[in-house]
Amino acid sequence: MLERIVFLSACLSAFPVTNGFILAPPSVDRASVLSSTSLKAHEMDRRQMFLSSFTAAASLVAVAPQYAVAASGANDGNLPDLPPEAVRSYLQYRVSLQTAADYYVWELQDKMADTDEWGEVAQLFRVNNNKGQGQPSRIERDFVNPMRIIGLSMDPDVADDMRDAQFQFERAMATMSKATQGVRRDMPVEVDKSLVVTAQKGWEDGRLALNKFFGILNESVGLNELKVIPPAGPNQSKEYGRSQRKFLDLEKKVKLCQNRGGPTLSQTWGQLMVSGYMQDSCGIPDLEAYFYQGN
Repeated sequence: MLERIVFLSACLSAFPVTNGFILAPPSVDRASVLSSTSLKAHEMDRRQMFLSSFTAAASLVAVAPQYAVAASGANDGNLPDLPPEAVRSYLQYRVSLQTAADYYVWELQDKMADTDEWGEVAQLFRVNNNKGQGQPSRIERDFVNPMRIIGLSMDPDVADDMRDAQFQFERAMATMSKATQGVRRDMPVEVDKSLVVTAQKGWEDGRLALNKFFGILNESVGLNELKVIPPAGPNQSKEYGRSQRKFLDLEKKVKLCQNRGGPTLSQTWGQLMVSGYMQDSCGIPDLEAYFYQGN
C-alpha cells in the first residue's frame, strides 16, 4: 500500500503546472489553442483521477486494523523449534481457545449459580445426532477438541502434561454435567441446593484445569499470549485483563450468523468459528484484533 501511495505521488509530480494551469507553448495558432485547451482538460481529469486514488489509498492505510502488539507468527517465540503440526495447531486454535475461556468466565460462571439457567447449561453437554450427522457438544467442540488437537501435535513430554490437563478438565465438565442433567429449559424443576455447590465446584475445577493447559501451552510456544482465568471475586474481570463488552458484542454477532442458517447450520457456524475459517459476513469483528485486546 505504501508503494502505491509513493507511486501516485510521483505520477502527480510529473505534471508541470503553474498557478494550477498546465504550461503551454509561447506561440500557437487558433487550432493549437483549441488542441491545447482540450489537452489541458484531459490532463486535469487525469490529475483529478490520481488525486482521488491517492486519497482513497491514504484512507485505506488509515483504517488498517491496529493491534496492541504485533500478531505473532511461525517465526516467533519457540515456534521455530516445535514440530510443524504443533505450530499450525497453535496458530489455528489460540483465538478460539481464548474466546472459549471468555465464555467460561463471563457466561458459564453465572449460569452455575442460577438454576433457572441449568436447562441451557445441560445443552452444552448434549451431542447433536440430527439425521445421523453426529455433532460434538459445545463443550467438546469449543474446549476439548482444540486441547486434544494441540496436545497430540506436541513433543511427547509436553503432550503428556497437556493430556493430563485435558483429562482434568473433562472430569470437571462431567461433574457439572451430572449436577445439571435432567433440567430442561422448557421444564423447570426444583433443584437440590447441594447440586448447586457441586456444579460450582465443577466450574472451579475446570477453571484450574484450563489454566494449567494454558500455562503449559504458553511455556511451550514461548509466547505468553493465552490469558488464564482468575478466581471468582469482585476484581476477576480486571485481573483477567480482557473486555467483557467486546466478548458480548462478538457473541451477539456470532448468534446472528447462526440464526441466519437456522438450527441445521448452527453447529456448522460453531465449527467455522473454532477452526478460524468464519468469514466476516455478519459484521464479525477481526478475530486477531479481538485476541490481542489484552496483550
